[in-house]
Amino acid sequence: MPTPLQPGELLRNRYKICERIGQGGMGNIYLADDLRLQGRLCALKEVEYDLSLPPSLLKEAREQFLREATVLARLDHPNLPKVSDFFSIETRDYLVMDYVPGKDLRTLILEARQKKMFWPEELVLGWANQIADALAYLHGQDPPIIHRDIKPSNIKLTPSGLVKLVDFGLVKVLAPGEVTITVIQGQGTALYTPLEQYGGDSAHTDVRSDIYAFGATLYHLLTNEPPAEARARFLDPTRLIPPRQINPHISPRAERAILYAMALHPDERPQSIQEFCAHLFSGREISTLPVRPISVPRRSDPFSLRWIDLLLAWSAIGLLVISLLVTVLR
Repeated sequence: MPTPLQPGELLRNRYKICERIGQGGMGNIYLADDLRLQGRLCALKEVEYDLSLPPSLLKEAREQFLREATVLARLDHPNLPKVSDFFSIETRDYLVMDYVPGKDLRTLILEARQKKMFWPEELVLGWANQIADALAYLHGQDPPIIHRDIKPSNIKLTPSGLVKLVDFGLVKVLAPGEVTITVIQGQGTALYTPLEQYGGDSAHTDVRSDIYAFGATLYHLLTNEPPAEARARFLDPTRLIPPRQINPHISPRAERAILYAMALHPDERPQSIQEFCAHLFSGREISTLPVRPISVPRRSDPFSLRWIDLLLAWSAIGLLVISLLVTVLR
């Protein structure tokens, strides 16, 4: 890892570092003040390369970063942060994006888990509808753009209720005939990564890889439990617990769509985000308005279930006693 930038450091006489707000295998993410546009906060994504690469490959990698940054800067979608600038300083490359306020969905999962609640399917599908719109936009570019790191912590819910898919650290532009060199350390988060993404440069990732990660993300959002990794499932398919066994409030339709998206072989998944949405929503009108979480005992909490059983039993006995008293008094 490179030495992190410190608060107060100035890049390109424009971006003043406020703090480090993210860290991963690919580098750091910083919150910065844009001194040219007073009051504007931005996020600086620092890209780290595998320095063990031969100089020729490292040079090609940085050229690839510039090509892909140029593509990202042209994107304009309400559910994606706007990439406004990119530049290099010595051995580091930077993407400058809009800073997105709010909580990421991983934080919301942890909050629901702590309160022993599930986010309602209606609300989660509202978020999914926005994410799907962003993915359809990315996959519809010429050439298509694959995010390759969809996960709850890379999706932010803004105070206005808008969902944004952030962090383009592993983005891949599917240029025909072009070999993408994996030079940025990290291949996505294992819980949400399909098998084909583990193969390095020789692996063929396409839009179906994003669909797998999207399905795995929805699994986590609806169950509060992370899905089994694809590698573990390859050895033991039973490792993936059907979502409705964890949260019985999930509709059979949503469960089928999620498991379809998480098929191990790409050919057995939906072939496009539009096909996945057809299975997930099936003509339903999806609201994006806030919905209260469902407070239910988790299936793994036998004590809560026992208390509910006792309560129901005593209620039944009470009703029986009242019924007998009414009969006697008559």
